[in-house]
Order: sequence, then structure tokens, then C-alpha cells
Amino acid sequence: MFQVFGTKKCKDTQKALRFFKERNVDIQFIDLNVKGLSQGELNNVLQYYSIEDIIDTASKEYESRNFKYINHDKAKIALEFPLVLKTPIIRCNKKAKIGFDESKLKEWLVHK
Repeated sequence: MFQVFGTKKCKDTQKALRFFKERNVDIQFIDLNVKGLSQGELNNVLQYYSIEDIIDTASKEYESRNFKYINHDKAKIALEFPLVLKTPIIRCNKKAKIGFDESKLKEWLVHK
């Protein structure tokens, strides 16, 4: 089962959703405006990326909360304020990918 974490307005999330739809692949879409990652999901993503790699310091959420001026626990922020995450975050089995990468997704489909 593929999971796609993102927002409906994110262009790369839209590309990922369209990619799976065109191939009739069932996915679970998690809208970060509604629900964030669980601790376990975050831990899974952190096996492939550092916390710095998944936080979007240019996001409106990050800037509006003045996180660049505050000393903070980035993992805690990622869980409490999911709109600071780079999107889409795509998970399949225990693998994770940030951003839309069509060649990687095709590879995952072949080896699923």
C-alpha cells in the first residue's frame, strides 16, 4: 500500500496522485492540513532522510511561526505542525521518498 502525505494545493503532491491514478494503483492520501505523520511514520522517513531534509524552512507555516528565530526540536515541530514538511512524502512498505520522482515510483511499482 502506498501512502502519500501532502496537501491538495501542492503541485508535486498533485503529480504523485495523478501518477498513481493513471496506473490504477490504490493509495492512501493523507492531507497534512487535516492530519500529520505519526511518530512511527516520522521515524520511518527519518531512516532515509535527516530531519533537516524534511523540514521546509521556506514554507509559509515555518515562517509564520518564526521557527527560524526560535531554538526548537525539529522532530517535535514536524509532528505538531505538519505543514512545515516538504511534500509529498511517499511511503511504500518500509521505504520513504520526499518529493515527486517518477523514475523512483516506477521502480517501486515494479518491485512491489
